[in-house]
Amino acid sequence: MYEAVTATPDGESTVRRFAATAARQGFDGVVVRNTEEADPAFDATAVREAHDVDVVDATEVVADDPTGASGPLSEARRAHTVLCVRGGTPKLNRFAAEEERVDVLTKPMAGRGDVNHVIARAAADHDVRVEFDLGDVLRASGGPRVQALRGLRKLRELVEQYDVPYVVSGSPRSHLQMRAPRELRALGEAIGFDAAAIEAGLAEWGVLAERNRRRRSADFIAPGLERGRHDTER
Repeated sequence: MYEAVTATPDGESTVRRFAATAARQGFDGVVVRNTEEADPAFDATAVREAHDVDVVDATEVVADDPTGASGPLSEARRAHTVLCVRGGTPKLNRFAAEEERVDVLTKPMAGRGDVNHVIARAAADHDVRVEFDLGDVLRASGGPRVQALRGLRKLRELVEQYDVPYVVSGSPRSHLQMRAPRELRALGEAIGFDAAAIEAGLAEWGVLAERNRRRRSADFIAPGLERGRHDTER
């Protein structure tokens, strides 16, 4: 299972600190999803060797509208293993859900965000994961927490109805905000999610990373078609 984190300078903790905490808590890896403008410039191999957890290079495209989000996609797709687009409005959510270059639509219910059957179907058709962001449930209170719970429950119904791929995150910006997988499972059950569904959503980050690393390798030609030994020997 993996946690998707925001490291310095966007967040408050370094990649190494996140990795060390993830290792203690029982995660298999962390996905570092800073924005392009706040690249933490970490050595994934060195961090992996020091803490025995996988470190995935990701980025999160943040924009005010679909036009602003579309510009960085091609370069971000080439430069990073996992590509996320932050939602938060119906237009951004639909744009990300319909864009095959995108791996994950993050924070779809934040702010003025909403997901309907059209967006859910588009995400399923284009193999875009939607994020169940547990951050506000973990750290907010009062009205914002109630709103976050309402959004998660609506999103869960649509994901189940349309078989939408998904990921789960506590979206920590500090290593002190990280919660172990067992804690996230317990939280999920408390708000009406199946524990196995929470586990699957945490594991899906790793599935994405493995798939995309394979696609970026020299042996990959197209989905279902890779170079074999005889091809490389020519």
